[in-house]
Amino acid sequence: MRDLNYPEEGGTRHTPLPSGYHHLHEELPLGHGRTVLTAAGEAITTFRMHRAAGAGIRADAPRAAPGVDVEVALGFGPVRLRAPCTVVWTVHDENRIGFGYGARKGHPECGEEAFVAELRADGSVWFTVTAFSRPVRALTRLAGPLVPVFQRQYARHLGRTLRRLANRP
Repeated sequence: MRDLNYPEEGGTRHTPLPSGYHHLHEELPLGHGRTVLTAAGEAITTFRMHRAAGAGIRADAPRAAPGVDVEVALGFGPVRLRAPCTVVWTVHDENRIGFGYGARKGHPECGEEAFVAELRADGSVWFTVTAFSRPVRALTRLAGPLVPVFQRQYARHLGRTLRRLANRP
């Protein structure tokens, strides 16, 4: 892929995650049934979940697909952290919908993050955020142990946002 700043492309697709990184794995319940899965998958793959959660998103395409470049901007006003990424994999099968994107040169971290909605055997739908990352820029290195805390809180915020989007009438 283009300018990824780490070698383990696709590493969030399977476990175990690559060693030498901070690992994140958050699971949040979204609801029940195929309708919730479909709505959640649509919100994930069109970047609507990210936008509704307050992230600025610029993408080369309206839907996540391998090779699509995405820039995520988090923060307020002039204090925004820009994070260029490239979608490295997608899944859209009977019970799972989502994608993983990898950090490109210029991202404050190196690594990969994945967002997947899954319909489980009991009919429940869960949202999973999986990531491996480590700091690249001085700012994220200085933030040290606060970065994983922020990542976990942001993953939970995405889950709450997605739950709301997936359960709208």
